[in-house]
Amino acid sequence: MSAAPKVPKVLVAGTTADYIQWIRSACPGQALFLTAPHIRKNAQESFPDPSEELVCPLSDLSFIMPALAAHLEKYHQKLSGIACFDCESMVTAALVAENLGLVYPDVTAVQNCRNKLVSKQLWQSRQIPCPRVWPVRSADDVVQLLADVTAGLVLKPAVGSGSELVFHCKKREEAQKIWDTLAAGLEKRKQNPLFALPERLILAEERICGPEYSCDFILTPDRLTLVRLAKKITPSGLPFGTAAGYEIPGILPPGISMASLTGLLEKAARTLGIRTGICMVDFVVKDNRPYLIEMTPRPGGDCLPQLLKVSANRDILKLTLDVAANLPWHLDDIRFTPHMGIRIHAKKSGVFTAVNSRNLVSDPRVKQLHLIRKPGHVITMPPADYDSWLLGHMIINTQGWNFPETRAMLLARRLEIEIQP
Repeated sequence: MSAAPKVPKVLVAGTTADYIQWIRSACPGQALFLTAPHIRKNAQESFPDPSEELVCPLSDLSFIMPALAAHLEKYHQKLSGIACFDCESMVTAALVAENLGLVYPDVTAVQNCRNKLVSKQLWQSRQIPCPRVWPVRSADDVVQLLADVTAGLVLKPAVGSGSELVFHCKKREEAQKIWDTLAAGLEKRKQNPLFALPERLILAEERICGPEYSCDFILTPDRLTLVRLAKKITPSGLPFGTAAGYEIPGILPPGISMASLTGLLEKAARTLGIRTGICMVDFVVKDNRPYLIEMTPRPGGDCLPQLLKVSANRDILKLTLDVAANLPWHLDDIRFTPHMGIRIHAKKSGVFTAVNSRNLVSDPRVKQLHLIRKPGHVITMPPADYDSWLLGHMIINTQGWNFPETRAMLLARRLEIEIQP
């Protein structure tokens, strides 16, 4: 008897339970999930079949490799590629890929992306526009640097993600309080792999003022292809750096062409050591010039995958797996209908008790309302916690609207959230 043929799988090295459910539905049988125990333990979604998932500590390569080999043999599977959706799991993905000869950015490239000081130093060495940045050891260091900037400084950890522990400091008298809050936040997160560094390095970054953008792109050995460009919605009243939502398609100022942006992003990615794969980048535009803030070899998160699916019927999670498996893909026919994704944030700490959406569900402009919390959820506000105050998102069709950002934000306010002390 001949051996059973092996089924090709893309190894998804570390992701959330909702992404696992999405991928299992969109790409049935295409993925093998390498999942952290706490993700599976706390998941509200249904369990995958044992052949689809290997639950193990994602920081222990000496455990992962033999366990993975045993799993592949037991279920007659082989790996056609590797993908990662979480920043804290990218080093693991790189090490597994290196051990198995799979295509993925190497450890050096991942570390170049994860370290915000190193990435900007590399970009500056190639004349790629990005904010000036300095490592700082005390509030006194911050005060000295304030004299050299006009719009203030952005204080942040050298590693991390999104707006977590990111502060704007413009006045000398603010420096000590912000420094103490940031240092205390890093101490609290010292066991969190998202903030893992040999030393908890804090950076002072020159603030660049202008419209903010996020985009996904696919890098191949010979070119870069944009998947989507989104403009960030950043109203006042939220913690500094927090996006209230995103607008697709994002429209660049007339002084910047898509060709010039594509060329800049390709140069920036290759400077960090990225050769192939799907990447995300955040940038700010000032004086018709994009200043790169952060780049990482994974697609954008938040509500962006859902926003892309609704506005252009394009599944970025499936596309990520197709690219990892070296399957054919094309984006020539992608067409966007203007939409906004509005993130739903709690206004105060307490216990989430109820939600009333009757003023939204009848509005044909609301294409999706997705809550990720259930009654009884305990909310703690930033800077103590940057996760629990996010309750979900809604996606709104803004086609034909004047002042779409204002109208979308006003529409989102119709959602009634009840929070008890």
